[in-house]
Amino acid sequence: MNWGVFEGLLSGVNKYSTAFGRIWLSLVFIFRLLVYVVAAERVWSDDHKDFDCNTRQPGCTNVCFDHFFPVSHIRLWALQLILVTCPSLLVIMHVAYREAKEQRHRATRGDDCHCIYPNPGKKRGGLWWTYLLSLVFKAGVDVVFLYIFYRFYRNYTLPRVVKCELPPCPNVVDCFISRPTEKNIFTLFMVVTTCICIMLSLVEAAYLIGKRCRECLLTRAGKKHW
Repeated sequence: MNWGVFEGLLSGVNKYSTAFGRIWLSLVFIFRLLVYVVAAERVWSDDHKDFDCNTRQPGCTNVCFDHFFPVSHIRLWALQLILVTCPSLLVIMHVAYREAKEQRHRATRGDDCHCIYPNPGKKRGGLWWTYLLSLVFKAGVDVVFLYIFYRFYRNYTLPRVVKCELPPCPNVVDCFISRPTEKNIFTLFMVVTTCICIMLSLVEAAYLIGKRCRECLLTRAGKKHW
């Protein structure tokens, strides 16, 4: 992974975010991405190898593992992190589009011409909507993945022993999950940080809408006074 490029992307996202957005970004980077890369991957690296069932029937262990772990936690978290960070990159792309358009405008009409975007990074017009929709999308992605985790793993926890009677198992067999307590701790940690990220995104969206409504009211009041 090229950390220089990643650092540049993070600095760009941080530059065009509000205070709530900067807190959200720090939370995602430190408490979700780094925990995922440094610790969580290792915890789930032996989930299939150490999933033991008290039978020697060929294929029984694989079938039971597939039934109780339809999708790996790690792969779901990776997909969640990708989807939840993409909207922030779209905001950077929108700002870059504005800057390029402003440069083309100045190149054709000279530096003394009227600016299309005096401050391309200022959240006005289409960029305001892009930023607001990115917040709604990020919160929506996290809510959807919380629901998916809840559907696959009730109460976001793993039992120590699961009973399986799927063919080709000869009867009801007991299967033992590797390090369930440690995995439950990491799962609950990820769930809590995801809930905090959802709250931050919604608070930031409310802040943007409230700020825009206040500006509109002040503008109307100024026109009436004039």
